[in-house]
Amino acid sequence: MPDLAAVEALLRVRLAGTLPGPEAQMRFVPTPHGPGWRAGHFPADARLAAALLLIYPLAHGPAVPLTVRAQGLARHAGQISLPGGAADPGETLVDAALREAAEEIGVDPRAVRVLGELTPVHVLVSGFTLHPIVGITEERPAFRAAPHEVDEILEVSLEDIRDASRIRQGGHIREGVAIEYPYFDLLGHQVWGATAMVLGEFICLLGEPS
Repeated sequence: MPDLAAVEALLRVRLAGTLPGPEAQMRFVPTPHGPGWRAGHFPADARLAAALLLIYPLAHGPAVPLTVRAQGLARHAGQISLPGGAADPGETLVDAALREAAEEIGVDPRAVRVLGELTPVHVLVSGFTLHPIVGITEERPAFRAAPHEVDEILEVSLEDIRDASRIRQGGHIREGVAIEYPYFDLLGHQVWGATAMVLGEFICLLGEPS
């Protein structure tokens, strides 16, 4: 895996160009998906949300933090996500992503260099259109999980995210309907849904493992 400086240089170029977009995201869309949902479509009345995909150094190479959402949350309880949430009125998407990362996992916004934005994902269950913001920081943050919001912070290496053998197929029953979904098997957790769609586009930008 390239070092942090090489990853930053690569992403600055690729985020400034044409993104892989819905074609990359579709690889990780659960089926059947909800009525009216389609990749690349963002309803005008959808609420705006932002998440931070933060790259930082670990001893074994660059990594990204993911959160295990608290079991007591009303939506997506126990699922794996990027730190993020709804944008406040008048707040930019970048500011929202940085604020949420500070609140949920203790990231200092001043230490983050924003590299760009990935393709948004409309989340039908919550009614949000999620905007993934990509950032990088020179040092591992002093992570702190927000009580009642985050049960655990997962520090996942880019090498693991790019490892094709970690992409698998799962399923469950939701409201009497059998749902099948591709997922990333990361640190013993299934990462699926909108988070997997974001990571699916991200690995396209990183390219094939060397």
